[in-house]
This record gives sequence, structure tokens and C-alpha cells, in this order.
Amino acid sequence: MRQTRVGDSDLTVSRLGLGTMSWGAATPVTEVVPLLKAFLGRGGNLIDTAAAYGTGEVEALIGRLLGRSFSRKDLVISTKSGFVVRGGERVIDNSRATLLADLKGSLTRLGTDWVDLWQVHAWGDQPLAETLAAADEAVASGLARYAGVSNFVGWQVAEAATWQRARYGTPVVSAQAEYSLLARSAELELLPCLGHLGLGFFPWSSLGRGVLTGKYEGAVPPGSRGDDPQMRWFVEEFFDEGSRRIVASVLTAARGLGWTPAQVAYVWVRDAPGVTAPLVGPRTVEQLVPLLDADALDLPAPITAALDDVSGGPNQGRA
Repeated sequence: MRQTRVGDSDLTVSRLGLGTMSWGAATPVTEVVPLLKAFLGRGGNLIDTAAAYGTGEVEALIGRLLGRSFSRKDLVISTKSGFVVRGGERVIDNSRATLLADLKGSLTRLGTDWVDLWQVHAWGDQPLAETLAAADEAVASGLARYAGVSNFVGWQVAEAATWQRARYGTPVVSAQAEYSLLARSAELELLPCLGHLGLGFFPWSSLGRGVLTGKYEGAVPPGSRGDDPQMRWFVEEFFDEGSRRIVASVLTAARGLGWTPAQVAYVWVRDAPGVTAPLVGPRTVEQLVPLLDADALDLPAPITAALDDVSGGPNQGRA
């Protein structure tokens, strides 16, 4: 798999990142080892997780695997901090003490002395200067090689990156946000901001929360997120008529190219201007392998333009 730099930093990652939010839940533990073996065997290295995933259980699972089945040096591990549970509810706490405690807990669960990329999981109400002081301390102390942000909109990224450059020697190097053919709002403000500042971009749910694979066409499959009362909300947003037209266009492109719909949706995101590496969360090796195979694929320009048009208009960054 081809590798790419994260913005203007020296951090290098695979062009596909493996998301872990469903590990141990929708993705059984028995599937995780085959997934990782297939991913690493094809040159992948970026594993994205968070302290909030499974309330730490996903990081603990990765830590157990690092101790038995995989070498730390083969992985680029990114994690996130800032979501904590208080009084039975999940809240955002980006105070310095909480963020650093969250990070140290992550390192303990992961069984490593450092993570390659540590991200503030979401914008919070705490003073930004305090949040960024935690990021600076994490990098300066060697607990993290690089710092980034997640789920910030454009002006929030700009403020964080500008403040960090003015106040500290540790820059913010990347941002995460949802981005797919079904969710293109990042193009309006976030992606131009990242390009101007020289930051990397990791789109999550780059397969449209699974809807762009076409699996919801006709009926909701048993065992899917749409079939889960706790997760149905996550995909129902993309069951509207406009989303159906986009999915139909992806299916048409896939049939014409001899690709899978997931490959079409993934390559469109991967090759969009400003994207570093899309994050995907396949539950099985069978779902992962076509995405790995897509490393050698490129969408023909007319199909890219057609998908741009049906999903909201020309991507101005391609001009």
C-alpha cells in the first residue's frame, strides 16, 4: 500500500486507516486478528482508536494484541481523548488535567510508552489555551509524537492551529471529520483551512456510515447498524431520497467499472483534494480486502465528476 505524509509534518501513514470503534462489539474479537493481519500484510499501518471507544475496552484489546500477535513498530497508532463519563453520561472535558489523564490511561491500556498521533476528540467549553497546553506537554514529554484535533469545524481548527504556532513549538498536524459522498460539508470551510495551514485530513465514515456500500438497498439487513435499535439513528439520516440517488449513482459506477460500491466510495474520498487517509471500519476480512485492492485503482475523471455533481456539485478543490 502506498504511503503519504500527514500535511507538512514528517509523520507518514498508509493511505487507508483502520478504524476500531466497533471492535469487540459489532466486530467480534475473533475477527480483529485476521483484520489486522490482512491490513498489515498489505502495507497498512494506521490504526485509529480512542479512549472513548468501548470506554477504553478497544484500546485494551489493541494492547493485548500488541503483546501477543503484533509488533508496535509496525503500527502508527492514533488515539483521542476528551470524552469522559460522569454521572452515567458522556461529556466533553478538554481541561489539561483530564486530557493528560486520559492519554496516560490510553498508554496503559495500549501497552505502549507513546502514541504516534494524539487528538483532542471534540471541541469543548474549556479554555482553548488549556487544551492546547495539554497537547504541547504530551508531545514535549514524549507521550505522543504528534498532536491533532477531531470533529472541529474550520474556524475551530484555524484558531487552534494559529494559537499553537504562536504559543508553543508543537504544531497541530491534522484534523478528523466526517467526509463522504453523503457528507461533503468539510469542503466548505474545513478542507480549505487545512490546505492553507498545511494540515493533514483523516475523513471518518468515508463509506457513508456503510450506506454507500449499497447494503441498505431494498431492505435493512439483519445484524446491520440499521437493524440495531441502539445504532439505527446513525444510518437513518442517509435513508432520504437525495442519499438514495447518490447511492444509486455509486452502484451504477461500480457495475460499469467492475468494482464494488465500497471501492468506488472509498477511492472518491481518498483522491479528493486535501485528504490524507480515509478511515474505514470493516467488520470482516471480506469487507476489508476490496478496500486494500483499491490501492491500485483510480476513478476515471468523468465518473469522478458525475459523482461530484450528483452529491452536491463540483468539488472546487479539484479545479
